[in-house]
Amino acid sequence: MLFLKKLAEMNIIVCIKQVPDTESLSKVRINQETNTLVREGIPSIINPFDENAIEEALRLKEKYGGRITVITMGPPQAEEALRKALAMGADEAVLLSDPAFAGADTLATSYTLAAAIKKVGQFDLILFGKQAIDGDTAQVGPGVAERLGLPQITYVRKVEIENSKVKAERTLEDAFEVVETELPAVLTVTKEMNEPRYSSMRGVLKAKKAEIPVWKATDLDLDGGRIGLDGSPTQVIKIFTPEAPGKGELLEGSVPEQVEVLVTKLREAKII
Repeated sequence: MLFLKKLAEMNIIVCIKQVPDTESLSKVRINQETNTLVREGIPSIINPFDENAIEEALRLKEKYGGRITVITMGPPQAEEALRKALAMGADEAVLLSDPAFAGADTLATSYTLAAAIKKVGQFDLILFGKQAIDGDTAQVGPGVAERLGLPQITYVRKVEIENSKVKAERTLEDAFEVVETELPAVLTVTKEMNEPRYSSMRGVLKAKKAEIPVWKATDLDLDGGRIGLDGSPTQVIKIFTPEAPGKGELLEGSVPEQVEVLVTKLREAKII
């Protein structure tokens, strides 16, 4: 693990996720046996918050120099997301793809990503989007930080790096706070952070030719009982579509009369 002293350059790792395109969510199906999403045949995109993480990595690289490595875990089709990240300007990409990883919850995912980051080796900063739009847990970034023993700052909207320290503004519900920590560190970023750039034609052509290594479970130092569905303590027991609510009733009469009718109906329904 590289600890940067003078910020001559930065080695940044960005962890991204390929998610179903929000315009196609109505087409997503559920595997009734495993209660997991069936993603085949559904258009996919880079998780939007992860694009902000990539963009911030690119801006830091432009300022300090260095290299950007993008990692994702998913099926073979997740390579498309990595190629887009390369087209934006990332230097390297790694795909973690193995049937053994399938069905992983956030605990198993963060465990696997942390192992991959250890294999990458040198880094000063690890960036994540604040959460994935298909899960909304915001747990993977913090989980990776915990497994690597690194400080973390979540929901970051602005960042400054000086010498071996990172200072970030993190978003709260109705305010923000400034947090400072030593590098290396893990940050999860919000949409307020920046506006992701479009890929250049040169970047697209370069990404198309790039060789992306695929790491399987056997390529990493992993406990087989802690990965994939078997290593996920969070289990989906049942998935169902809620019944549509019935039509409401418009009460007539004066306000006191309406209140009396409403109370009567609530008592009959044993709500009160």
